[in-house]
Amino acid sequence: MENKSLIVDSQNSVLVIVDVQERLAAAMPKGVCERVVEQITTLLIAASTLDVPVVVTEQYPKGLGNTVIELKSKLPSETKTIEKTSFSSNRTADFTLAVENSGKQQVILVGMETHICVLQTALDLQEQGYQVFVVEDAVSSRSKSNQYNALQRLRNAGVIITNLESMIFEWLGDSQHPEFKTLAQLIV
Repeated sequence: MENKSLIVDSQNSVLVIVDVQERLAAAMPKGVCERVVEQITTLLIAASTLDVPVVVTEQYPKGLGNTVIELKSKLPSETKTIEKTSFSSNRTADFTLAVENSGKQQVILVGMETHICVLQTALDLQEQGYQVFVVEDAVSSRSKSNQYNALQRLRNAGVIITNLESMIFEWLGDSQHPEFKTLAQLIV
């Protein structure tokens, strides 16, 4: 068993945006969707700046719509968007392949809903040997109690629960990083 760092490394991570779709976003409590989209947008800018690959999933887009336009417009051109019907993204061959092909061992999860697709994806990825980080302030559920329950379950299972600011500063690693000033300005 290899010794895994508890700190995320931009050279060894892939950012996965889970199901931030039009109809699902509209079902979130007032203000929650805006906060999550804002946090994910910031992570997308940081990921793009640091060459962290991005994978996007969409749960049954025919029924839930596509990824919200605010995020879609910020995705790197090579971003793979994977349609799925299974709640765990990891039970979709295209997703498994996209994560494998990234060559990364750390998977950063953000999106909706924390207690369904994010939870199941995180647990399946961890079972496969990936080191999984869930960005607490970039995930959401329709119910706060479901979100808290999911985050507690993930913690208890050994998934690392982190936040946007920690992620960005861990990706940077040092204030001497050439992109430090650029990315530090994203934190408000």
